[in-house]
Amino acid sequence: MLKKLTERVYYSPHDPRTDRPALGLICGDSYSLAVDAGNSPAHAKTFLQQIQGINKAPLTFVALTHWHWDHTFGLHTINVLSISQKETKKQLEYLKTLKWDDASIDSRVETGEEIAFCRDMIKREMPEREYLTLKSPDITFHDQLEIDLGGIHCVMKHVGGVHSNDASIVYVPEERVMFLGDCLCPDYYSGDWSYDREGLARLLAQIQDYPADDYVTSHNPPDKHGELWSYLKELMDSGERVGAETSLERVISKYKTEQREMPNEEQINDMKYFINGNRKKKRIMKTYPQEKQIND
Repeated sequence: MLKKLTERVYYSPHDPRTDRPALGLICGDSYSLAVDAGNSPAHAKTFLQQIQGINKAPLTFVALTHWHWDHTFGLHTINVLSISQKETKKQLEYLKTLKWDDASIDSRVETGEEIAFCRDMIKREMPEREYLTLKSPDITFHDQLEIDLGGIHCVMKHVGGVHSNDASIVYVPEERVMFLGDCLCPDYYSGDWSYDREGLARLLAQIQDYPADDYVTSHNPPDKHGELWSYLKELMDSGERVGAETSLERVISKYKTEQREMPNEEQINDMKYFINGNRKKKRIMKTYPQEKQIND
């Protein structure tokens, strides 16, 4: 069901059963723009049906927040002018070369190219994929693009992040609404789930440049400004507490000494994310001299 966030902004909530992300609709006087295209043709069709009952300008654009399957596999069905960051298009061009039958997806999970969660959700959302057609975006940008919808504007800004380095936000200044996609999510795709502390700080600094009252993330309910930034402060506090540490036991011990209590489960999970990020950094630093020696 499509929900109204402001006078000109709507969203279709996340459905965890098949990991359908939240989709957005931004309505200008002349044109309307969708945020993300859905995780399947069926998801895209449902969204198109939902927006039919709204008195709005015609849907003319769809903006992709990043290349992951759950945000792009409905693009061919949406079938309007599509826009993305340039790296998003490169990734989608690659996805178009892959096979999407069960055996092919299973094989990519075995090699580590795909993760088991996505494989399972793809199979559940699309049991039959024989006629699945992937599409590349029509228009790309490098850093930022502004779209005039008539009466309101959309700003697409490349912000990156560990979840997907092509990640972009969609910001509506007149409505003070920001669609964040998955840019705040951890890295799920290279081993243990992780955050990079310095990278997350850079990401949040970019987001703070755009004043917003409402934030829509793809796999959670929308947040008000205070709610989101309170959570992000706690997340960054966990990152600062971890520092360069790679031992969970030592970080918990430090927390107990400073706070005189045990961290809760959510705090421990956040600590793990940053510890995993530090471990990945150390592995990269350890292997780089070997790679350099080989290249020399």
